[in-house]
Amino acid sequence: MERLILCGGGHVSLEVAFMASRLEFEIVVIDDRPEFANEERFYMASQVLCKPFLEALDELGSRPDDYYVILTRGHAYDNVCLDKILRRDYAYIGMIGSRVKVALSMKRMKEAGFSEETLAQVHTPVGLKIGAQTPAEIAVSILGEIIQERARLGPGLPPPPAEKGVLCTITKKSGSAPRDKGSWMLVHPDGTCVGTIGGGAVEYQAKLDALDMMANGVEKDHRLYDLSHAAAELGMVCGGHIEVDFEARNG
Repeated sequence: MERLILCGGGHVSLEVAFMASRLEFEIVVIDDRPEFANEERFYMASQVLCKPFLEALDELGSRPDDYYVILTRGHAYDNVCLDKILRRDYAYIGMIGSRVKVALSMKRMKEAGFSEETLAQVHTPVGLKIGAQTPAEIAVSILGEIIQERARLGPGLPPPPAEKGVLCTITKKSGSAPRDKGSWMLVHPDGTCVGTIGGGAVEYQAKLDALDMMANGVEKDHRLYDLSHAAAELGMVCGGHIEVDFEARNG
């Protein structure tokens, strides 16, 4: 699952974390202020690190499917985070700020040796241009941009083999199935899931099939799911087919 790493625990970060908890991200929040970076405030996050930004970023390490949003309380902290993150693996970097402050940040990053090509990858001012003003509206604009970028990049990396369960991966799709080839869902032995292969009745059936595999000790399977039939029952014209590989992961 992709990590959404929020640098800063202020009001906008809280709204982003709350909304992102429904979008299949592992949410991580870092801030050096205990009144902002705590598990009660960010109950939806998998990690809350109350530490200096550089120390927290070092502790997290980096992955090529990490999504960073820089929302600290001050421009100096934004620059510290940006400089560090640009030297790491990442899928997305977004940074809040006015156009004047953004221009100043880009100037400083150039002076630090970053190329125009590297800096062009930074989404700043962060978010889609929808006229957002309140923290909740700004969060919508940020997550809209992240969803857009995630769709462009394709599915993130599946969990490591050490995570027990059955990995369900779409190997082929036809028609208007909601998820593309490579989309995955890991079904844990307790029935909880990470990732998605499209939601709805078909995903639920895939989960049941994965649980049945675990119950019967089956290591691999391949299934075809007809979304057109489910759509027709609901009076819809959309649908299609997906083919899914099932692979047991025994941890």
